[in-house]
Amino acid sequence: MAKKFLPLIFVLFVLSLFIRSAYADVSVIHVEGIVNPVMSEFISKSIDSAEEEKASALVIELDTPGGLDTSMRLIVKKIIASEVPVIVYGSPSGARAASAGVFITLAAHVAAMAPGTNIGAAHPVGIGGKMDKTMADKAVNDAAAYIKSLAETRKRNAVWAEKAVRESVSVTETEALELKIIDLIAPDLTSLLNKIDGREVDTTLGRQVLHTRDATVSRKETGLRHRILNLISDPNVAYLLMLVGFYGIFFEFTNPGAIFPGVLGTLSLILALYSFQTLPVNYAGLLLILLAIVLFILEIKVTSFGMLTIGGLISMVIGSMMLFDSPLPFFRLSLKVIMPAVLLTTLFFSATVYLVVKAYGRKPVTGAEGLIGLVGKAKTDIHHTGQVSVHGEIWQAWSDEPINAGENIVIEKVEDLKVKVKRQG
Repeated sequence: MAKKFLPLIFVLFVLSLFIRSAYADVSVIHVEGIVNPVMSEFISKSIDSAEEEKASALVIELDTPGGLDTSMRLIVKKIIASEVPVIVYGSPSGARAASAGVFITLAAHVAAMAPGTNIGAAHPVGIGGKMDKTMADKAVNDAAAYIKSLAETRKRNAVWAEKAVRESVSVTETEALELKIIDLIAPDLTSLLNKIDGREVDTTLGRQVLHTRDATVSRKETGLRHRILNLISDPNVAYLLMLVGFYGIFFEFTNPGAIFPGVLGTLSLILALYSFQTLPVNYAGLLLILLAIVLFILEIKVTSFGMLTIGGLISMVIGSMMLFDSPLPFFRLSLKVIMPAVLLTTLFFSATVYLVVKAYGRKPVTGAEGLIGLVGKAKTDIHHTGQVSVHGEIWQAWSDEPINAGENIVIEKVEDLKVKVKRQG
């Protein structure tokens, strides 16, 4: 009886394999924030992972104000070379695909946006300082040619794409659909997957048909490493790491053997240097901050009546404001971070100066200097020489005045192993 059902079981098994291959998992990642090396690495690894898992598609939920040109180009190259169809989805509502995000969206096999989103303003900006007219024209022409090439490759509106670069135009999701900048509008991920089901796209493996309806969604979250690297790539965090690094190393130099401040300072400084690789650092600003630290340290060694501290304060404020030279707000330091940091640094070094001055003014408690001013008793009569007892110790003594045995004396001077004394009071 069971043998009769074997052919049917075999057919069902083969059919299930076919259905499984036709409706493979769809990988989904969410990227938000500045386009930088961390985002580039995460997207690249997600594409590699989707290819290894034979996913039917990779959906990139994108929300970015823009970022670095080099990182954007690495992402675009990876999308174009992908064997797996890549869907860039401007999401959630309120998100944007600005500047570098426009290039990434246009490079996708399928471009989609959620309601209440916008795309555009892709004019290149010199984040490492101001460009002269010739360099600015070169950058604009290069970006315009690049974005037109992407739009034409994906059969999207190349005229608008060029305007996004040259004129910084922006449009809403409905305008983007009408202008054929994107392929569709979807309110959520499920709707997106249902709408693109059956759509044909061209990948490096050739033409593929998307099978995304009722597909299993596999959402890939950013790992701890990427989250940490993304956090320290923030200019405000990088600035604070740099200051902590300076403080830690300063503590270690002034208190050799403390170990912990030196380790913390070195680690913070290394992380800050990593962050500076992803940020538009103005080295004049960095040198001004270093000068401020030097001036604060010199205040400890040199009596300047506060002039060095004032100079260090001015140098640090100007250097902090110049440190990240960019017209883009997400590459600039916040005044809410600069002012507390400057004030804390000033208070820190002012307190250090106070403690050093206080230590210098304190009476010595050890050695020959520590004996001066101590009270003892004359052990013998002292006319020119004699003996005194101080803190249980017997000292040879001399005096300019006669002192009787048993009288209280005060030490005035120490020479070799003899003390000069006088009668107390």
